[in-house]
Amino acid sequence: MANTVFCKKFQKEMEGLDRAPLPGAKGQEILQNVSKQAWQEWQQLQTMMINEKQLNLMQPESRKYVMEQMDKFFNNEATDKLSGYVDPDDIKEL
Repeated sequence: MANTVFCKKFQKEMEGLDRAPLPGAKGQEILQNVSKQAWQEWQQLQTMMINEKQLNLMQPESRKYVMEQMDKFFNNEATDKLSGYVDPDDIKEL
């Protein structure tokens, strides 16, 4: 049986991750408090942020920015908007 966690993003019991996605205390916190679904949604948003903002994760300030946005996402706070993103459902055929 899959492990379950009380997901802080969705505020309910959900399927948890199989292992910590990050090393150290932050990874353990995510493992214990974030569902698999929330993590997958974050991964999609993170990818869009990195691409649109052309972040270089070799730079400490870029990594710090991504971690701050991740914390906001999981705590249901507003994250930075992505100006170039268009939801495919919003595109109407001509």
